[in-house]
Amino acid sequence: MAKIKGVKPLVQNRRARHEYFVEERYECGIELKGTEVKSIRQGKANLQESYARVREGQVFVDGMHISPYDHGNVFNTDPLRPKRLLLHKSEIRKLQAAVARQGYTLIPLQLYLKDSLVKLELGVCRGKRLHDKRDDLAKRDAERDMERAMRQGQRGGREE
Repeated sequence: MAKIKGVKPLVQNRRARHEYFVEERYECGIELKGTEVKSIRQGKANLQESYARVREGQVFVDGMHISPYDHGNVFNTDPLRPKRLLLHKSEIRKLQAAVARQGYTLIPLQLYLKDSLVKLELGVCRGKRLHDKRDDLAKRDAERDMERAMRQGQRGGREE
């Protein structure tokens, strides 16, 4: 069987982009069991309430929910178990230093397949304040209105 090349996004954490400023991004592998991989390939994972921590020189993701595989049996694992991330030591040291700064945290941004391997995009994030969120929403609304006006102009602008 030939390997499939390329990147295929599986699960996104849209809430993270709303709640945090993403300063840096890291691609890392994730240590999973067989039934967890099958469940993720079906898109049955949730990154909404997840975060990462550096513990004892290793990085773990807590709160990432992977639903049990439908056709799995005794091999299904706890859906919320901490999963170890696979990073180089130098990257782990950088992440540890980044989290030591006040206001920064590690947030999983997305899960994707890269050459048939499950990868996780990890972001070093700083929390947004309420006025920052409002500014982002206003900016997005303004861009949407401009796009709508451009489309109206291209069609001739007739509304009947």
